[in-house]
Amino acid sequence: MDPAGGCPHAANARLLARGAVAPVVLPGDVEAMAVIGHDALKEFLSHPDVAKGAAHFTALQEGLIPDGWPLKTFATVQGMTTADGDDHRRLRSLVSKAFTTRRVEALRGRVEEVTAELLDALEAAGGESGQQAIDLREHFALPLPMGVICELLGVDAEYQDQLHHLSNQIVATDIAPEDAMAANRDIVAVLSAVAASRTEKPGEDLTSALIAAREEDGDRLSGHELIGTLLLMIIAGHETTLNLITNAVRALCRHRDQLELVQNGKASWSDVVEETLRWDSPVSFFPFRYPTRDLTVDGTVIPRGTPVLAGYSAAGRDKAAHGEDADVFDLTRYTGSTTRHLSLGHGAHFCLGSSLARMEATIALERLFTRFPNLDVAVTEAELPRHASFVGNSVQQLPVTLR
Repeated sequence: MDPAGGCPHAANARLLARGAVAPVVLPGDVEAMAVIGHDALKEFLSHPDVAKGAAHFTALQEGLIPDGWPLKTFATVQGMTTADGDDHRRLRSLVSKAFTTRRVEALRGRVEEVTAELLDALEAAGGESGQQAIDLREHFALPLPMGVICELLGVDAEYQDQLHHLSNQIVATDIAPEDAMAANRDIVAVLSAVAASRTEKPGEDLTSALIAAREEDGDRLSGHELIGTLLLMIIAGHETTLNLITNAVRALCRHRDQLELVQNGKASWSDVVEETLRWDSPVSFFPFRYPTRDLTVDGTVIPRGTPVLAGYSAAGRDKAAHGEDADVFDLTRYTGSTTRHLSLGHGAHFCLGSSLARMEATIALERLFTRFPNLDVAVTEAELPRHASFVGNSVQQLPVTLR
């Protein structure tokens, strides 16, 4: 895997031509596997003999994974993404109270309010002609989900820029060991300060609720699990939606015929979100799962204890599942079809915040293109700097003109 990241789709196509499961080498020459075919990935994600806990990561347990390994946090953070069985159900049940249909719907007004404020700021930054290039990622796609998740968690605004910077470093795969260790120390320190603040002055936020649950029953949520859960929520709660909005804007600007379908009422903004999730998944390869026994997936044996990446960006363009035109961005694809993408996961670890992410992205895109129907990307696709990671899938900046 290229630690510098980049656009994954050409490499994915080459791998898919060979099969649904691919051996890969991670930074530090760590041998791993990636499940990249849609059907194989769907089976693997819900297989009873596949675990998330690092106790099943053979190389880690044998002391072969050093501190500062850029992907170590994905394996060792204590929270839902590294828990199995009863532990996973316990942690998920605590957090799921924040993501009920009613709770998410109650956030709609706030999402619309924040979106309107950001659009006003964009218009001011674009100048009277609307031809001043603005980084849409920094000034729109980022502050919307970051503001919402921090508000949900009760994180003060003063921490938001720092948390975004640190979470970017944690998902980077080309980071030096000392920088990776420093980023982990720093984000734990920030989240510990947030937890201490909410302990002293509880509010109507998820962090306060998690702390209260821990105090009522000391066995329910340890201090490490609290910090790990907050870390997961911050990263998953804004990085993925940030990439989703960014990738959707890029797709619509490069495919004006598809944008016209939505503007003419022949497709919906929900269609845009779903097709973007499939065609240009916000997450490319997500670490880790581990077979608890030698496991055969689509004819390939994955040895017990091997770290496995979930290849969401590859599965989204798998022609075996999505047809020969899987490389085409097509908003009519889901009409009357039962085929769906896996970009929000599958099985017990399906993304808990999926409904919130979909709502945020749908509102953001609808309001953005209603306000600025002629918005366009100001540079070529080749000029957009890519994420320095094979985990996240997007660009680092998105300069646009509004008119």
